[in-house]
Amino acid sequence: MTPRLTARQFDHAEQLLLPEWVMLRDGPVRGYGVLLGGGKFRDVAPVAVLLDRHPGIPVHSLPRTLLMPGFIDTHHHVTQSFGKSLVFGEPSEIFRRVWVPLEGCLTSEHLYMATKLSALEALRGGFTTVCDAGTRAGGTLDAVTGALADTGIRSVVGLICNDAGGSAGAPSFTEIQRRAEAHIERWGGNRLLQPSLAISIPEAATDRMLKWVADVCDESGCMFQTHVNEHLASVERSIEQRRRRPIEHLHHLGALNPCTLLAHATLVTPEEIAMLRDSGAAVSYNPVASAWKGNAVAPAHLMATLGIRIGLGTDGTRGDGFRLLDHAEAAQRYAFGLAVGDSSCGAGWRWFDRATQGGADVLGMGASTGEIAAGKDADFLLLDLDVPEMTPSWDLTWELVRLANRSQVMAVFVAGKLRLLDGWPVDWDGRALVADVAAMASAVVDEAPIVKLHGLSQACRAAAPNAGTAR
Repeated sequence: MTPRLTARQFDHAEQLLLPEWVMLRDGPVRGYGVLLGGGKFRDVAPVAVLLDRHPGIPVHSLPRTLLMPGFIDTHHHVTQSFGKSLVFGEPSEIFRRVWVPLEGCLTSEHLYMATKLSALEALRGGFTTVCDAGTRAGGTLDAVTGALADTGIRSVVGLICNDAGGSAGAPSFTEIQRRAEAHIERWGGNRLLQPSLAISIPEAATDRMLKWVADVCDESGCMFQTHVNEHLASVERSIEQRRRRPIEHLHHLGALNPCTLLAHATLVTPEEIAMLRDSGAAVSYNPVASAWKGNAVAPAHLMATLGIRIGLGTDGTRGDGFRLLDHAEAAQRYAFGLAVGDSSCGAGWRWFDRATQGGADVLGMGASTGEIAAGKDADFLLLDLDVPEMTPSWDLTWELVRLANRSQVMAVFVAGKLRLLDGWPVDWDGRALVADVAAMASAVVDEAPIVKLHGLSQACRAAAPNAGTAR
């Protein structure tokens, strides 16, 4: 039986955790444990070796438990949580009708609360790292970074550097440069928060800005984020404005490099795939976004096979790492595998790896997180295996992809610190946050000039032909 956990039992400077299973880089193993200390995995070895090496250290035996790396969300929109269920069933490019109007109405207080809610959802879903693509809300990022710091989640925070297609009051090129350099200087070297520069879509920036952002990110080692080739409208807009598709245009400018992170990349030509491979640029594969509002599914299995660096992203859809894994494999099977008789589409392990160590590599964090290994930061989950869904167990990796769910997440640790226990924070009031957001979000959404093209589900049901005849 899985033991009941308490926050107090993990309150030690050093401690040995002995779960039934440990998920190592090459797969799950039994009979291993970890030594935690100073926020890191100090040792990872067979249990007998650990006990011999480290006598006198507090020991926690965790039968029927898996210790696994935390999930890494390589593409999120942490300030959009107030409107997450407004976009169900909406056509593509909802950013124009929902997200830009909503974010334009967010005060610093709203930004703090929306970000904190997103971080709580992510932690509950097993994510220990989130990469935010930047907010279009005005003001500074202090509310966003403050909320992320208060929840303790590891994060990448993007600063939007759009300088084209905006209003007359948009900041100048020089002002954007100043803000970007200050953002990198302020957060560079921070243990839990990593700076990034972002351009919403390539069409939202001048060629000069695209090249400058790509170059400064390459020089400083931070990520340059942008959405590319997600929707037909965006691809066609780029062709009309630049006579090139988005990825082609970035390649033409020399704006693709190992610090470039491209979100979505669903509508890609063979030539664009070659550009990604040859440049070292990374892709955030967002399969739930494809299911909910995309025009296509990124050929992520093909990209990974060709050596393109791939991470998984939620796009802010829902903070659930296990459902993201399930969608990552299923989307490849529906879009590509069925037609050629590929019944595994990565054999499960590929998507688990892309959600953990692959995501860390994509974000430039591979030296510090993404796997259970000595010297790495202790970002991990304790997962309850004593559940019907995981019994009997024959192939744990596949089971994590297709059967596991976030209700099994017993505890979430970031940099060795317990952040969540049984779904709730241990050092701040998550339920109070939920109550406050429920009271706040309605007024914000009512004020925002949001345009929905479809009514809420009950209105659609009432308007449907013969809606009242089915019982």
